[in-house]
Amino acid sequence: MPTTSLGSVWQRHRDTDRHPSLLLSRASLLVLAVAFGLLGAAEVRVPLRAQMVVYLVGMVALNLPHGGYEHFENLRRRRPSFRWRYVGVYLAAIGGFVGLFLAAPVAGLALALTVAMAKGGLGGLQVLEATSGTDHLQTRFQRGLAAAVRGGAVMLVPIVFWPQTFHAFSSLMVGLVEPGALSSYAGSFDTTRLVIGSGYGLALTAHIVLGYVRGGGRSWLIDAGESLLLAVFFASVPVLVAVGLYFPFWYSARQVARTASVETEPVGDERWDLLGGADPSTVALRAWVVLVVGALATFGVLVAVYCAFPNPLGTSDLLPGAVAFWSMFISIVALPHIVVGSLLDRDRGIWYVP
Repeated sequence: MPTTSLGSVWQRHRDTDRHPSLLLSRASLLVLAVAFGLLGAAEVRVPLRAQMVVYLVGMVALNLPHGGYEHFENLRRRRPSFRWRYVGVYLAAIGGFVGLFLAAPVAGLALALTVAMAKGGLGGLQVLEATSGTDHLQTRFQRGLAAAVRGGAVMLVPIVFWPQTFHAFSSLMVGLVEPGALSSYAGSFDTTRLVIGSGYGLALTAHIVLGYVRGGGRSWLIDAGESLLLAVFFASVPVLVAVGLYFPFWYSARQVARTASVETEPVGDERWDLLGGADPSTVALRAWVVLVVGALATFGVLVAVYCAFPNPLGTSDLLPGAVAFWSMFISIVALPHIVVGSLLDRDRGIWYVP
């Protein structure tokens, strides 16, 4: 089997780390961070209702389809027996998460926050691996720290800079099962913010310094710049807008670049291709069927989760209730997205990098 020279690997990274979707992700977050920073300096506040609408549009209309696409690309050329096991374990993980949330909603909330950070961090690390390279991450500890810093920006930074909104919607999420369950933790929230802020700042600094000491170079420069951009973005942009736009404009866009960078690698057995066909019309018909089945399955899971919650829209108005419900629902389906789609699928996984 031919080997790949270091020079060709460096050339590939130099080409792929300028992929249009990477440039779009960086430009989008930078523009939003500057714009909202200027609005904050001018003491202009974006109405909360507008923030909630942006969140729902970003998370439902823009980001959800990409999650389905990740699973489809992962499964399209796998053996049928593997697909059935995959779906079975996926549904079991969803049921386990729902059970945890019903039995201990505060623990369920903690898991939901962890899932969001894990998705951003682990998925982001794979993008870095496929595009810019990770020459500066020479140990498992460094890779874990890189994932923690990138993923931690999604939830930990907003806790520090947007505490009122973060706490309010966390209470609404817990209220889907047990209204007021977070009230006993309210007294320690300021201390928690201080600990989280200090810890995240130390982790970010350690990540950047260690990367420079262990390797430096272009990959370190890109990683350090993106890590700082994420921290500034979530500190400057209101949390609902930040989370709602982060996943489509950063996470999903960057996974497109990862996919493009590994598309020439072997991805499975063509005999099992879900879209395989002798002519374009057959391929188009199969693609339509897969899309419809996926949409109906997602809707069915959503209805089941909705019916399982005692207060599926909480005790608030429709719009904030919808934000709270969707936040919990997307976390519930994202847990197996990470565990089943990546950690347990060592042959390929949704974030495949050869």
